[in-house]
Amino acid sequence: MSTSQSENASAAAREAAVRETAARWKLRPLDTPADMAAAEALSTVVWPGTELDVAPGHLLLTIAHNGGLVAGAFDGDRLIGFLFGFLGLDERWYPAKLKQCSHQLGVHPDYRSAGVGYALKHYQRQFVCGQGLDLVTWTYDPLLSRNAQLNIAKLGAVCNTYRRNVYGELRDGLNAGLPTDRFLVDWWVASERVETRVRRTDNRQATFAGLLAAGAHSVNPPEPDGAARPPSPERLALQPAGTPVLLEIPADFLALKAADRTLATAWRLGTRAVFEALFAAGLAVTDFVFEPAPLPRAAYILT
Repeated sequence: MSTSQSENASAAAREAAVRETAARWKLRPLDTPADMAAAEALSTVVWPGTELDVAPGHLLLTIAHNGGLVAGAFDGDRLIGFLFGFLGLDERWYPAKLKQCSHQLGVHPDYRSAGVGYALKHYQRQFVCGQGLDLVTWTYDPLLSRNAQLNIAKLGAVCNTYRRNVYGELRDGLNAGLPTDRFLVDWWVASERVETRVRRTDNRQATFAGLLAAGAHSVNPPEPDGAARPPSPERLALQPAGTPVLLEIPADFLALKAADRTLATAWRLGTRAVFEALFAAGLAVTDFVFEPAPLPRAAYILT
């Protein structure tokens, strides 16, 4: 077998692996009143605390019937995840660029870390490419490492836009008590970068040690004594010595917020200042690294 044949066979195998992951769950559009009622019910489980922030079924149905996408993942007949997005205009370009604005992705707690979110985004990518579009955008809390791992590391989205307190005060259990600062990410669904991530042809396993050895500059370096401990927002620096930049965040921000609201606020305001400064200097978030052991660590890579 020639080198090119071997490479093609490997690519085909990786594509089959992606399809197998997606095939674990039944994925289909949600487009009936019954579907939307199930999505409403799931929303109250994914974002507990209030029903006021749940997208109503009649709105989802209108989106689904007018060029948007409302999609669900099912385990048998049980809805275990859903996402919805709608057509929008991105005014960062002139003239404004047509895109899909992806507003919500939710997975039942029983199925988190099982590949449901990834499968739904893969389904969304196919839908958007079928519409002839090449851009999907959405927002997420930059301090949530689980979301960063999916959005940046696995899907290949990039970010150079930080938005302060986007939604004002939210009352659900995940967001209550802090400014709703968000990354606005760009997912260029037809790009080679996204293609390699989605097909898993880019098998890099970035590590903290490897990044630092390769010349990455940490915005919040370890404590001087070298002891292994969680990062501190007090050690964030606005001006790293060079690029690429490594910016460490709490490995589990929700647990940190539940234990110490003051510390969580310090992380929100500290990282806000650093991300805004780095983006203004022309850098962008292009990757994310998570190491589960011995001490869980999570960090963005900016180039």
